[in-house]
Amino acid sequence: MGGRQRPTIKTVAARAGVGRTTVSRVINGSTLVSDEARAAVLAAIAELNYVPNSVARGLVTSRTNSVALVIPESESRLGSEPYFSAVIRGVSTALADTRTQLQLMLVRDKGEQDQLTDSVAERRVDGVLLVSVHEHDPLPGLLEDMGLPTVLAGRRSPTETLSHVHSDNLGGAAAAVRHLVARGRTTIATITGPLDMDVGRTRLQGWRDALEEAGRAADQRLVATADFTEAGGERAMRSLLEAAPDLDAVFVASDVMAAGAMMELRKQERRVPDDVAVVGFDDAFFARHTDPPLTSVRQPIEEIGTTIARTLLREIADPDAPRQHILLPTELIVRGSS
Repeated sequence: MGGRQRPTIKTVAARAGVGRTTVSRVINGSTLVSDEARAAVLAAIAELNYVPNSVARGLVTSRTNSVALVIPESESRLGSEPYFSAVIRGVSTALADTRTQLQLMLVRDKGEQDQLTDSVAERRVDGVLLVSVHEHDPLPGLLEDMGLPTVLAGRRSPTETLSHVHSDNLGGAAAAVRHLVARGRTTIATITGPLDMDVGRTRLQGWRDALEEAGRAADQRLVATADFTEAGGERAMRSLLEAAPDLDAVFVASDVMAAGAMMELRKQERRVPDDVAVVGFDDAFFARHTDPPLTSVRQPIEEIGTTIARTLLREIADPDAPRQHILLPTELIVRGSS
């Protein structure tokens, strides 16, 4: 029989009768823990003789020279959505000349969230980049509570407190719809992203703003919500055609969904752009190869990646530095679909 296994955060949490997050907060000196819970955790640490990795290395503040890029999505989304690969390229570029390693972590369920919590608590990473942020995702708040430098690609809401970098989603969406109005389109629908994401809500607001500016009603029957997937775009286009058969244009909140929408239009024998004009968002690499080539709002996705990485490195170097809220410009690229 080998020696006893070294206790882990999980063991401490079980002994103290609390969650791993509470143990992490106690280890990292967070004030967001009741006196009772703190006492239980400290007692369990003493009983189990638990030593966090960071302490074992000599100093709680010692650096690992590695950061985690956390994507709370499935492998299929990661593989099929060009946005993620472009962000990863940008992050890698920014880190290339530093001695910082990049750990890619998918957080798809509670178990993987616990693994991330353990990594953070034991300071196996110096900071976290978080991509694809949903409004009620517990991760950003959790990381903030633990005092770990964290930078978001996107934001939970316009009142986001953590450092973040995002594109001008409002202005880009409005520019897309103004373009459709200028082309003489009269019934302009939209396919939105998930409305629990700021990016979904903001692009929808841009559609509304541009219609109201043109003296048009932003009719709810012209709105279909999807999930940034091709199949979601296809389903949403089908439901829009049922609700508003007279529509003659659609602004789609991502190019992947726009590709799905164009497939559905083809199935229903609606010609693009003659019968229905289509504008996407992202200007993904495939936008110029669709049939017809897709008009799209270009956002600087790789630049988002490089900017979040540089922002995080600054926060790691100076934890007291003011939080950064960075907005990057978008540009409408007009092609054959509109």
